[in-house]
Amino acid sequence: MEKKVRIFCRNTGQSLEVPMGAKLEEIYALSGLKMVHGPVSAHVNNKVEGMHYRVYNQKEVEFLDVTSTSGSRAYTRTLFFVLCKAAHEIFPQCKVGIDIPVSNGYYVNLQIGRPVTLDDAGAIRRRMQEIIDAALPVHRYETTTEEAIKMFEILHNRSKVKLLKSTGSLFTTFYDIDGYVDYYYGALLTNTSQLYLFGLEKYFDGLLLRLPSRENPDELGEMIHQDKMFGIFKEHHQWQDIVGLRTVGDLNDAIRLGYSSLLIQISEALQEKKIAKIADEIAQRKGIRLVLIAGPSSSGKTTTCKRLSVQLAVNGIKPVPISLDDYFLDRDKTPRDEKGDYDFEHLHALNLPLLNEQLTALFNGEEVELPRYDFPTGTSQKSGRRLRLGEKEILVVEGIHALNPELTSEIPREQVFRVYASALTTILLDNHNYIPTTDNRLLRRIIRDYKYRAVSAQETIRRWPSVRAGENRWIFPYQENADAMFNTAMLFELAAIKSQAEPLLDQVPENCPEHAEAYRLLKFLRYIKPIPDTQIPPTSLLREFLGGSSFKY
Repeated sequence: MEKKVRIFCRNTGQSLEVPMGAKLEEIYALSGLKMVHGPVSAHVNNKVEGMHYRVYNQKEVEFLDVTSTSGSRAYTRTLFFVLCKAAHEIFPQCKVGIDIPVSNGYYVNLQIGRPVTLDDAGAIRRRMQEIIDAALPVHRYETTTEEAIKMFEILHNRSKVKLLKSTGSLFTTFYDIDGYVDYYYGALLTNTSQLYLFGLEKYFDGLLLRLPSRENPDELGEMIHQDKMFGIFKEHHQWQDIVGLRTVGDLNDAIRLGYSSLLIQISEALQEKKIAKIADEIAQRKGIRLVLIAGPSSSGKTTTCKRLSVQLAVNGIKPVPISLDDYFLDRDKTPRDEKGDYDFEHLHALNLPLLNEQLTALFNGEEVELPRYDFPTGTSQKSGRRLRLGEKEILVVEGIHALNPELTSEIPREQVFRVYASALTTILLDNHNYIPTTDNRLLRRIIRDYKYRAVSAQETIRRWPSVRAGENRWIFPYQENADAMFNTAMLFELAAIKSQAEPLLDQVPENCPEHAEAYRLLKFLRYIKPIPDTQIPPTSLLREFLGGSSFKY
């Protein structure tokens, strides 16, 4: 008699009996559930699993489609797999690097011994479509890490060999499509036919792999120009080439060989040099009276502001900070979001007419009394602080709306210098596995929220989608308006924050939805060897999150 196990499907709110050892894709077929763009993965007891996963005892399952974060990742990884297979079939000796998230897609560094052409992009795109149309199964295998290392050594895949050698894991999972094998961090789809939509185009000196829009999965994400952002990524790759560090395997080797201190020193020096260069550019531009610094959550814009102010002083400029928070409207005039709650991230939560009036007066040499916002009462009040700008003084302002031209619509463009700060993770897990830049910021925020705001990792993870939605609306559309971009991510950063992040993630209960994200981050951090933060200088941007900064916040 066939043994059965009971599965509770969170999507339908019903339980069903399935054969012991059934795959998730088989359970989905039995559930009667119909998903237009899924399922592509699932939460199983609040852990993300691929549809290959088999159940042998009672579980709670929630099937996910491509509009979910986890589902989108599974779809994207499988698309990477098909791209790599197609590229190696057409150019057997090529090297493929899944590299930079840009323009609602991913930059692909394709090395074929000559410049990449439009015809090359077309050939790979057509081969990818043939692989998809062939409906090839994506097989998942588990073997000893030792055997996996031997396999990838034969395939001359050095980045995977380095990564697997440094993990210390006993077993490793790998995937196969029609004889082409690869290793991916996280779940994949079960068949190439599930990849219903993609785009591949020539992009600068490589390719751009385009993905379905999360908001409208029947269309590709809008291709937007992010030339400045792309340039910052490329600049950081040049820095990485200086120290010979492109992947987590490289990082782990450097730590193992005792180069942690040197890596920290070089990374900090490169970052300080970039800040000094921005300050020099501001000083050289005649007529600049206002420096605006914007960036998404946990991008380190506060420390960027403080370090930039130091470098401006070196140039003979006195920075005068003012806070946009003091320009909030009275609470009863604050816009509300779709749920009816006050939307303090909305641009029009600020008193823009007052801000522009006072900025204009200051730049005309007049004296103004700055406002002060009283958060307990939700009212704007007079501060008693009067301000007149001297000849060598420049206002320095940070805030999420700093790159939005509407913020300072009445100020002449030539008087404003805009800086965009973000933690753009440039290190890769290996050549085919990128590290999402948002993971870096989320880990920073988890540590900071717990340390300085008494907020648990569970609560930070719960709020994160709302934070990201605000960034997508108010920050990212304006990032190319920046006069200068500054990457606040450090080459050694993940190794430094690992020790503080892991205990906080471990505290997220298994019986809550946030456990899936906490578990994913913990699993990812296990790839990285830790380094103590004792060698990180007190002026480091990381000190804003880890503690021990010489700056006052």
